[in-house]
Amino acid sequence: MEDDIQIETENNQINIGVFDSGIGGLWILKYLREKLPEYNYIFFGDQAHVPYGARTKEEIIKFSEEITKFLIDKDCQLIVVACNTASGASLKYLREKFPYIPFVGMEPAVKPAVESSDSGRIGVLATPATFEGELYSSVVERFAHDAELFESTCVGLVEQIEKGDLDSEKTLNILEKALRPMMDKNIDTIVLGCTHYPFVIPRRKEIVGEKVHVIDPTPAIVKHVGRILDESGLINEVTDQGTTEIYTSGNPAEVEAIILKLLGETIKVKKHEIN
Repeated sequence: MEDDIQIETENNQINIGVFDSGIGGLWILKYLREKLPEYNYIFFGDQAHVPYGARTKEEIIKFSEEITKFLIDKDCQLIVVACNTASGASLKYLREKFPYIPFVGMEPAVKPAVESSDSGRIGVLATPATFEGELYSSVVERFAHDAELFESTCVGLVEQIEKGDLDSEKTLNILEKALRPMMDKNIDTIVLGCTHYPFVIPRRKEIVGEKVHVIDPTPAIVKHVGRILDESGLINEVTDQGTTEIYTSGNPAEVEAIILKLLGETIKVKKHEIN
């Protein structure tokens, strides 16, 4: 465990770090900027190693630690692990390694799904690493006693979204393959267990219709970030619109093009390599 280093806040301006294996965390970033616009955001997408879903736990911890060090060097006072796979594999480790930094991670939204489901028949979409992780097992054990869960890893979907390919026949076919068997089981609720997946919610609704409730944990995560900021005394005294910096371990030009397509914004992306 490292020394209990204190992060200094310059000019009462709070920096929030956000990272993901790729561009999925941009969905979280979008909502953070809308609900907490006065903060500065530094986003890191690890495009060089995406997807994390097929990586070993040891690899994910290594990548997450290096990204966290980078964000701390950028004076981030709170870090959002905007990736279900990275949260499941590395969140406990990161909190022990960097005890002076508040972390907010992603947890599969099984609890709210069970609470909102009438039938108790719930579909869960996530990566293999998320399904195999201790965090998912713990959530299921605690909250899904009386529910029946139907799981799918949506093979290839993260890669399609990373390309900004949300509307192609290939993307729709991946969704069909994941969701049709769930619909045959009469599910009434779907849990999005990967931050990439909300980008294709419109295509998902084409398959499951409007009656199936889709659980996107993003609003709850953003509220939790607000609570942690309050509890940690990280109140931004600057009320103007904050700044946004975006870094990638991949190709900045490709990420800029995807950001324009997914968020409708032109944002300069900088390169930073991690080992």
